[in-house]
Amino acid sequence: MGVRDDGKPDRRHVERRTEADVIRAVRKLERERDSGRVRKAGSSWTVAKWLTHWVEEIAAPSVKANTAAGYRVAVNVHLIPGVGAHRLEKLTPEHIEKLTRRMEKNGSKPGTAHQAFRTLRTALNEAMRRGHLTQNPASLVKSPRLTALEVEPYSVAEVQRIFEAARERRNRARWAIALALGLRQGEALGLKWEHLDLEKQTLRVRRNRLRPKYEHGCGGKPCGKKAGYCPQRKQTNEDTDDTKSAAGRRVIGLPASIVQLLQEHRQAQDKDRRTAGQLWQEGGWVFTSPTGRPLNPNTDYHEWKKLLKDAGVRDGRLHDARHTAATVLMLLGVQERAAMDVMGWATTSMAARYQHVTDPVRADIARRVGGLIWTGHEAPDSETQGRPEGRSRSVVRRTLRRKQNPEADCGVRPAR
Repeated sequence: MGVRDDGKPDRRHVERRTEADVIRAVRKLERERDSGRVRKAGSSWTVAKWLTHWVEEIAAPSVKANTAAGYRVAVNVHLIPGVGAHRLEKLTPEHIEKLTRRMEKNGSKPGTAHQAFRTLRTALNEAMRRGHLTQNPASLVKSPRLTALEVEPYSVAEVQRIFEAARERRNRARWAIALALGLRQGEALGLKWEHLDLEKQTLRVRRNRLRPKYEHGCGGKPCGKKAGYCPQRKQTNEDTDDTKSAAGRRVIGLPASIVQLLQEHRQAQDKDRRTAGQLWQEGGWVFTSPTGRPLNPNTDYHEWKKLLKDAGVRDGRLHDARHTAATVLMLLGVQERAAMDVMGWATTSMAARYQHVTDPVRADIARRVGGLIWTGHEAPDSETQGRPEGRSRSVVRRTLRRKQNPEADCGVRPAR
């Protein structure tokens, strides 16, 4: 079968029930040898054993903590119970297809089944690269179909109602930053005062707030609760990590209204610091709990839901605030490259995902199309409202140039 890693010949021995079975097995080995896809000699892995080894020893040291946590959920909750007992080389595309269909039938969302499938495909690609597989069966399977989530950004009136409902709340500037600047939840909660320059009206995004993870601290006397609710719990991970991508490290200009909100927020935080006294844990965070700790993303999420209810607007995800900010940039006519920099996008394809055509824009397009086809004149939009009747943009521009340079009509070229 070739040469082993130590330089000795790689010789395989095959034993089956009948001579015909032996011949088929030998020919299969010969085909693998001739194609250059020979599985390593030795005892084979089970799917469960390989997935556990992959997620803990290969993936976890090289990816972000949140990514590794997602891998562990997919492996331990879905993949190992579903296909973990199979031998790695015996896993077939049909096993994987049955797994994803079973997950969806049992109530898992399409996104969950898709994430589990992608995790399995990544793990098996690594097994193939290391010679434990000759072919990745997941590469022969069509990924579970994802239903596109229809997102409707909040209108200007709804945003104003949200701001009004947040007027008397702690950390009210938090929602202005989300809806006006489009920061991700982790980026907003990971802000420190050193990242803000209120005089120059700039904000630097540098860190991403992580969901805290805990372990029991009750020692020999178990409290009987989950680690997160243990009275003596200990946090096992850091408060923040690097941004989601290199494009996430960016500098954003602050509108004057947000600068004023942040100044008022700093004064309110100073008051909280004096009230908390010795309980205050100084960390330089912009948005904090009453004792100075960074806000928990779970607490922040529930505060957003309560804010929407108090404002009397439709329910929505916290991430919809980012869609709203991106759509506002589109309506303002901000160039795509500048919008990418503000939003922290790595590719231009993200604009199609986050920027949405709103109902007022659709109504304006329909009005202009109807005016052009049925009356022969395009209905004026917001840019043409102030033009003289019957005159195009080019005519108005020529008229303005002539007023600024009357010599142009006389054929006189102005001196440079």
